[in-house]
Amino acid sequence: MPVHRISHPVFARFYAQVSPAMDAGGMAARRRQLLQGLTGTVIEIGAGNGLNFAHYPAGVTQVLAVEPDPFLRQIASRNAASAPVPIEVTDGIAEDLPAGDTTFDAAVATLVLCTVASQQAALREIHRVLPPGGQLRFLEHVRAGTAGLRRLQRLLDAAIWPALNGGCHTGRDTAAAVQAAGFTIERLDRFRFPEMRLTLPASPHLSAIASRAL
Repeated sequence: MPVHRISHPVFARFYAQVSPAMDAGGMAARRRQLLQGLTGTVIEIGAGNGLNFAHYPAGVTQVLAVEPDPFLRQIASRNAASAPVPIEVTDGIAEDLPAGDTTFDAAVATLVLCTVASQQAALREIHRVLPPGGQLRFLEHVRAGTAGLRRLQRLLDAAIWPALNGGCHTGRDTAAAVQAAGFTIERLDRFRFPEMRLTLPASPHLSAIASRAL
């Protein structure tokens, strides 16, 4: 198996500490809603520490969870052992998925398309491993809807934010990128997280279901 040397040790440990609190603050409910109704085989891209695993419904027969960071992958492997569906955790990157063409019924990406080196390449790989009509379910923080906050996002993304946050970008127009990659968005829900009076650069989120075009 190839070794993908992508590691953000400081950020990975920070994320492992704060992500359970994010889930308790409402992200777990968003994960559960995103995965509801999934069936068949699933590839999860950028599985992180495996916080989606507990929310896969019984109709899912197998999950291949791809995660390049060794620290997060180790935690994900432990979480896979107690998941309600069979999950295999493996090394890999979004731009070069360890799977054959049209081998999965659905793909899942949560809080990862902001971090990949190339959204275009990652979405091309997701398109490749899904059959026509196969679903991509994604939950991401995205480009803001107001001009002022978009300017701040651009400044952060050009400067320090990706370096401090494991490659994360605050201002990617992920919905447009998904559509450009050959997917049709069937459902899209925009929301802020955390829900607070002050909108932070990483607050604008969306949750969506898309299907690979026939």
